Amino acid sequence: MNDTPGWASPGSAPSDGEQPDATGAQPAEQPSDQSRGDQPQPPVQWSKEQPPAGQWSAPHSQVPGQAPPSPGAAWGGAPPAGPGYGAPAGGPGGYGAPAGGWGGPGGRGGPWGPPAAAKPGVIPLRPLGVGEILDGAVSTMRTHWRAVLGISLGVSVLTEIVTILFQKLVLDDQATSGTLGDPRSSASEVGRAMGEVLLSSGAVFLVTLIGTIIATALLTTVTSRAVLGRPVTITEAWRDARPQLPKLAGLTLLLPLMALAILAVGTVPGILIAVAGATAVGVTLAVLGGLGAMVVAIWIMMCFSLASPALMLEKQSIRTSMSRSAKLVRGSWWRVSSIQVLAQIIASMVGSLVVIPFAILAAILSGDGIGSFMGGGGAGPGWTFLVIAGVGAVIGRTLTFPISAGVTVLLYIDQRIRREALDLDLARAAGVQGYGADTSATPGS
Repeated sequence: MNDTPGWASPGSAPSDGEQPDATGAQPAEQPSDQSRGDQPQPPVQWSKEQPPAGQWSAPHSQVPGQAPPSPGAAWGGAPPAGPGYGAPAGGPGGYGAPAGGWGGPGGRGGPWGPPAAAKPGVIPLRPLGVGEILDGAVSTMRTHWRAVLGISLGVSVLTEIVTILFQKLVLDDQATSGTLGDPRSSASEVGRAMGEVLLSSGAVFLVTLIGTIIATALLTTVTSRAVLGRPVTITEAWRDARPQLPKLAGLTLLLPLMALAILAVGTVPGILIAVAGATAVGVTLAVLGGLGAMVVAIWIMMCFSLASPALMLEKQSIRTSMSRSAKLVRGSWWRVSSIQVLAQIIASMVGSLVVIPFAILAAILSGDGIGSFMGGGGAGPGWTFLVIAGVGAVIGRTLTFPISAGVTVLLYIDQRIRREALDLDLARAAGVQGYGADTSATPGS
């Protein structure tokens, strides 16, 4: 047997085939003619008083004057304190694992578990939690603030300038306001005034939509580079996103039109029945149909909510990107929709915390009172109100654009990691050496 101190087998006999007598003394050695008698025998180190089986102490040499080891140092007792021994896995008694566990990353003493995921950029390359997705969007804005804030601020300023000009020079038309507010106006006059208002409002909506599309496209590129830990300038983001801008514009217009069409299908039959004379039945059908159509529209919009990053990052067509989004969302609809709704709530709260104080301040400084803040009053808001409120709107959009776009991109990347092991491709693209070499299964499911 191995007589090395500290490695004696628990419960074994002191020597091969020999048992101590009743007094605990070892039997005398008998001369033998066998060849083993010519070999030097190791000195016997066993104590004369042996403990019962299962409580053997490791053989050791006691230093003169040193107290004998306590019973707790035996194999069956508690392990000695120190970095070499840890708590036993099965409870008190017996050998425990070394501190930190055996075989962990970094060798003996490291924590047991799978190796940490690589993190070349703002997120670790593994399936993400909700907090990690939100933190990744904020980290992108904080780490690459020059590109992110430059894009958001530039788009917000241009959009708000055009909006203010339209509100003051076109929408603030006293003749149009008087026509709409005068009950004596003829139907043709009201129709013409309504057409002017709709045209001006449509122009403002179109400008805002164009700004949102450009900001979304550029921020998608910046966020995708931030995942790899690579900085990107506004010029590089524009050069990469520009070829896909017309497709992104088409996708952005198509999705709300689909939602409106679904709502129309659900409500128009009831409206027609109500116009035909059955008012109660028609109104009931319109309400029930509208609620059902709203549920269907929300479900479809969430299925296609990842289409814009698929279109921008995979350079796909509108139809293919919508199909890719539906495939990625399938089976995870509730998770994807809840994260998207949570991101929109956070973005709305951040925007409101900035916009509302500026609007109140604008109402106070402009002298128009609370009527301008609420949008009331016969005359439109003055330049002071529009400028101060516009500053608040610019700051709010600058902060909310990166959150909305960043969460959508990171959620798309997370779904592809879960479904398609995209983390391996991202690690190779980021230059991570040996990532995924020891994995036997695809991350995520």
